[in-house]
Amino acid sequence: MSFERELERIKQEIIQNLPPDIIIKDIEFEGPEIAVYSENSSDLNTIDSSNVLKDLAKLMRKRVVFRWNVDKRKDPSETEDYIRNLIGEEAEISAIEFDHTRGEVIIESGKPGLVIGKKGVNLKEIRANTFWQPKTIRTPPLASRTIQLIRGMLRKERKTQKDILLRIGKRIHRPTLFNNLNIRMTALGGFREVGRSCILMQTKDSNVLIDCGLNVGNPKDKFPFFDIPEFSVRDLDAIIISHAHLDHCGLVPFLFKYGYRGPVYSTLPTRNLSTMLQLDYVQICEKEGISPPYSKRDVKAAVLHTIPLSWGKVTDIAPDIKLTLHNSGHILGSSIIHLHFGKGGYNFVYTGDFKFQKTRLLEKATVKFPRVESLLIEATYGGPQDRIPSRQESEKELKQILNSTLRKGGKVLIPVLAVGRAQELIIILEEFISKDIIEKVPIFLDGLISEATAIHTANPDFLSSDLREKILHQGKNPFLSDFFTTVTSHEERLDIIKGGPCIIMATSGMLIGGPSVQYLRELANDVKNSLIFVSYQVAGTLGNRIQRGFKEFQYINQKGRTQLVKLNLKVFTLEGFSGHSSRSQISQFLRKIQPRPKMVITNHGESSKCVSLSQMIHKKLRKSTKSPLNRETLLLKE
Repeated sequence: MSFERELERIKQEIIQNLPPDIIIKDIEFEGPEIAVYSENSSDLNTIDSSNVLKDLAKLMRKRVVFRWNVDKRKDPSETEDYIRNLIGEEAEISAIEFDHTRGEVIIESGKPGLVIGKKGVNLKEIRANTFWQPKTIRTPPLASRTIQLIRGMLRKERKTQKDILLRIGKRIHRPTLFNNLNIRMTALGGFREVGRSCILMQTKDSNVLIDCGLNVGNPKDKFPFFDIPEFSVRDLDAIIISHAHLDHCGLVPFLFKYGYRGPVYSTLPTRNLSTMLQLDYVQICEKEGISPPYSKRDVKAAVLHTIPLSWGKVTDIAPDIKLTLHNSGHILGSSIIHLHFGKGGYNFVYTGDFKFQKTRLLEKATVKFPRVESLLIEATYGGPQDRIPSRQESEKELKQILNSTLRKGGKVLIPVLAVGRAQELIIILEEFISKDIIEKVPIFLDGLISEATAIHTANPDFLSSDLREKILHQGKNPFLSDFFTTVTSHEERLDIIKGGPCIIMATSGMLIGGPSVQYLRELANDVKNSLIFVSYQVAGTLGNRIQRGFKEFQYINQKGRTQLVKLNLKVFTLEGFSGHSSRSQISQFLRKIQPRPKMVITNHGESSKCVSLSQMIHKKLRKSTKSPLNRETLLLKE
């Protein structure tokens, strides 16, 4: 069957299953959604008061949305005036934006409940009188440059984005050519190593890439194995990103540079954080005189092709593959990826980086899935000796290190990943100072930490229930505390180094560049100072070498001269703050996952840990296991 005939068949099936009094203007395939455009103002009320869309979705196994025809919508400026007059100033509306592609008006306000009105009365009035679909979001307490940049980009490129969605929609809803799935998984990166995570999933009809990261610790092996015969940019149907760390998202723009024009799926926070990190990566490369693997233009292309998804939402991404994202508990918006192949034929789950423990910042990873035949699970701390202390133990040890260092008049440097560990520590340090658990000293945030934190405040729904309750209902937002000062210049950095006792949180978390290395150079010689690692240090990074006992390192100054820096400060590692699961937490996850997978595959860990975890799962849980090498292909289903 041709593309056109299949699309026409789908349209006719929709028309036949809609109430006869609904007048359809058009049906368009907008990415994974099928949009039905109506002529009548009363049609949406008919749809709302029935289960038509639910019944259609169940019957067709596709997502159908209902919109009014563009000609019916009121002028945006008139609509904005109408909304502001209807809602009033008490709702604290900060912005009103129009998404012409989806026919939505996005109302950002300090009090979204007042915008919605009792039982949604205001939203119904807006829809009935303007023919725009209203959507409310809370005004974030901290402004994010990245979010503003993305919104501005999308505003300017609405028509381009609509064309992108229509093109993607035709590819997703094309007919399948083969009856048997023949599912294959090829390890392109991140297998028996940490870094450059990249997994190719293939059927006879489709090709999907899960994660596309770079190796931050080894410049020689920076890229996934894109040069093997199994991989072709032109044949890719979709890219799915589990979370926003460079070893998982850092090379997505690189594929756009080389011709990829398909969709990128992730949660909204992952899109925003990934964009922030990718733009920063380009800037760092340029500052260091290194040619970046892609440009800001390629980052923009990735943004325009990204389709944000909510957790738990089943989405067609290829003619024979459906995607659902679930909370992984690792960082803001991080997801476990569930792929459903064919008509119930096979189910594959990829944990990505996951935390099976509730933290101050996030809820623990999901364990319930519709079906699981095979599971790909991380082994970062999968070795037999990998015990991660409890959060309580680590917080107690952190308190002792801080007090000991500060009382001696020293400074504490904590290199952090901008996303995840930084925000967890902000919450802890704010509590320490507010409850007089540690001395009240300045806490400086340097690098991307403040920008990443602003993105966290814009997405409260993705935070832990306890933290969300504090922020939204108790008015206690640790991210807004006066205890923290953002560093914005080199001069401020010098003042901090010359000043008194303080706590410095700076990127990068693995000491591979950025302000953390600059601080280390200046603080390294003083025995009163302390260096605390709170996140995983990838092999090959300066952080990993210091952890293994190196007492000196080479530093290249701004004039290009190499200096030898001796380390006399105290070095500590607190693994209890890790966003990864310990070996025991991995075991708990495997015992509680529903349903139980038939096969378990390990990746994202040192070679010995991947193999050891695989052997333990096989022996204790009696599962079929695999620990493939990079470039190896597994046949999951014939």
